[in-house]
Amino acid sequence: MAQTGASLTASPLWARLRRWALPALGIFVLGLLLSHAHKVDWGGAWDALKQYPPLLLLGVLALATASHALYGCFDLIGRRHTGHPLRWWHAWAIAVTSYAFNLNLGSLVGGVAMRARLYARAGLDEATVAQVVGISLATNWLGYCLLAGGLFAAGVIAPPDQAPISPFALRAIGVGMVALAAGYVVLCAVGRERSWKVRGKTLHLPSPPLAVVQLMLSAANWALMGAAMYLLLSGKVPYGVVLGVLLAASIVGVLTPIPAGLGVLEAVYIALLAGMVGQGKLMGAVLAYRALYYLLPLAGGLLLYAALERYHAAHAVEDVEGLVGGAGDGMASGRPVAGSVFKSG
Repeated sequence: MAQTGASLTASPLWARLRRWALPALGIFVLGLLLSHAHKVDWGGAWDALKQYPPLLLLGVLALATASHALYGCFDLIGRRHTGHPLRWWHAWAIAVTSYAFNLNLGSLVGGVAMRARLYARAGLDEATVAQVVGISLATNWLGYCLLAGGLFAAGVIAPPDQAPISPFALRAIGVGMVALAAGYVVLCAVGRERSWKVRGKTLHLPSPPLAVVQLMLSAANWALMGAAMYLLLSGKVPYGVVLGVLLAASIVGVLTPIPAGLGVLEAVYIALLAGMVGQGKLMGAVLAYRALYYLLPLAGGLLLYAALERYHAAHAVEDVEGLVGGAGDGMASGRPVAGSVFKSG
């Protein structure tokens, strides 16, 4: 592939904006939460939790499980793109494990550090891991742009009066988000032979069909998350509104430096849906969602992490042989294969 040699670096202006904008956003969200906390019917929230039928909770748990399983497929896209020889279930398990930690401990711990450690233990080199992580992150947020941008542009949700953004500005942002997702596919189509250097790492664009798969899988994953919350609200709020609010809460949670976005999801839902659902019912739904989508999968993620570490320790020799053999097969077929170095322990 031809190299562009382009190096992307953060501008001093962006660094200054990030330094001040993110704390300001965090203060705004915390203020929003505190301004509504005394209005929440906590007794009603507990009553709402007790009234959920077991079958409904099982249905929500099934949607949450399907969402986590679908997220694991993001790393299968990275596996296809890089050609690394780890077995498909191995890459999937690493992605599912890191996602559970990501939700509860933050993206740096789960989305990056945990994934990097597990892939390194499996024998992948740093450059390949960076490619896989980059593909996964791009998949998640480009699908978000496509789905959230469409909802924002359509005016499905309106920002609260105290929010520092107008409905027109939110619609304009939505249009820009959809354009970004579409532009990514176009770039993959016209820039197939180009690569980019980001902080010293060379990243190659995927093929256009693979880019479309990225958008579709990610949009489906976000849609499953919205469906889980929709069931917990017992259909009292239109699905499009529920999904739009969840998407808005998700991006605020990412931008706000609070572990697991604690309080952010609750604050955004209370601010945007307080007039449509009773406080007790709404808070009960959010707490149930956090338990079924965040906490229970974390327990599963801990078990899966322990199983992966045990597997890596027990199969170090086999993994090295499989990786070397996979690289040899790839070179014989002319397919680019990621390099690998594995050291047990």
